[in-house]
Amino acid sequence: MSSSYLPATTDSIAQALEAKNPAEAISILYRILENTSSSAEALRIKEQAITNLSDLLRQENRAEDLRNLLTQLRPFFNLIPKAKTAKIVRGIIDAVAKIPGTSDLQISLCKEMVQWTHAEKRTFLRQRVEARLAALLMENKDFSEALTLLSSLIKEVRRLDDKLLLVDIDLLESKLHFSLRNLPKAKASLTAARTAANAIYVPPAQQGTIDLQSGILHAEEKDYKTGYSYFFEAFEAFNALEDPRAVFSLKYMLLCKIMVNQADDVAGIISSKAGLQYVGPELDAMKAVADAHSKRSIKLFETALRDFRAQLEEDPIVHRHLSSLYDTLLEQNLCRLIEPFSRVEIAHIAELIELPVDHVEKKLSQMILDKKFAGTLDQGAGCLVIFDDPKTDAIYPATLETISNVGKVVDSLYVRSAKIMA
Repeated sequence: MSSSYLPATTDSIAQALEAKNPAEAISILYRILENTSSSAEALRIKEQAITNLSDLLRQENRAEDLRNLLTQLRPFFNLIPKAKTAKIVRGIIDAVAKIPGTSDLQISLCKEMVQWTHAEKRTFLRQRVEARLAALLMENKDFSEALTLLSSLIKEVRRLDDKLLLVDIDLLESKLHFSLRNLPKAKASLTAARTAANAIYVPPAQQGTIDLQSGILHAEEKDYKTGYSYFFEAFEAFNALEDPRAVFSLKYMLLCKIMVNQADDVAGIISSKAGLQYVGPELDAMKAVADAHSKRSIKLFETALRDFRAQLEEDPIVHRHLSSLYDTLLEQNLCRLIEPFSRVEIAHIAELIELPVDHVEKKLSQMILDKKFAGTLDQGAGCLVIFDDPKTDAIYPATLETISNVGKVVDSLYVRSAKIMA
């Protein structure tokens, strides 16, 4: 960075745009910011220089320089309106967020800005940076700190009645409680977000986020039909905005179809006009799962899980539902295979179902304990012994009913005799 500053004029900005390489352009923009002039025109040019500089630093993946830029600009923030300060700060934080592998840096940057906004009494900006910090902490799986921060922030924002920020915070709180497996609180927070959203105009992207979270919570309660309709609403909103979350909404729509035994519809949705725009690994993964489900094939199911590990296993929402589906499918297949036998080798069942012996043995023992069928494992011989379903003897219920009726007759006679004696 050169020690001599440049005048804050449009010519200086043009000089930066015409620079031969990004490093030269960054140097020119830094020199513009060093200009001490505080005229209205100079401030406007500096704002443009800050925008251009943050874009260049982001493209060059210089996250630490973006952080230092925010610190360097603090005297400049005293010269411009608070609304413009908030826009610049949030813009630079967004620029850092676009650089991969900077989650820890983003958290420390947000904490620094929260301290600065406290000292400067910039409440509007502080609340938004704190909401961003809570989201980062949740992504970092630091749930307790995120929840503590949100609890105090939500009370403050409710007092101020800032509906738009309240929608953001309630939605974030719902996601946080869902991550902690606290479904009732997640639903309560989502209801609060919807209530606040109904009182104001909510941008389509935000409405799509609300619908996406609604779909996730309904799917968690096994209400897949309602979940599908919410995912569809979210998909339409994100698709219109060309938001990358559209593909995830579509993926969850396909998941709901599979979970309600309508796996045959998956191919039709993928080949539709809207679905063809998002053809890729995410949809290929769901198509593979749908094929396995249609064919009731455990082997195909495991192949899909192995081939599309990133899309299925590493997506917590899909993984949770597919685990349940896999267990159900495995149990149905095992029950069908062992039905003709009274005693069968576990190795033979494993061969029929094309799964490892130890895996099949573990599942059979679990099914026996869950009383899915009557039997025992003879581990010495490596066999499964299936018992006949015990037939209930009709004499016992009939005897109990007779005794019960006799008891009623005796009670009735006692009441009558008591009346006569009286």
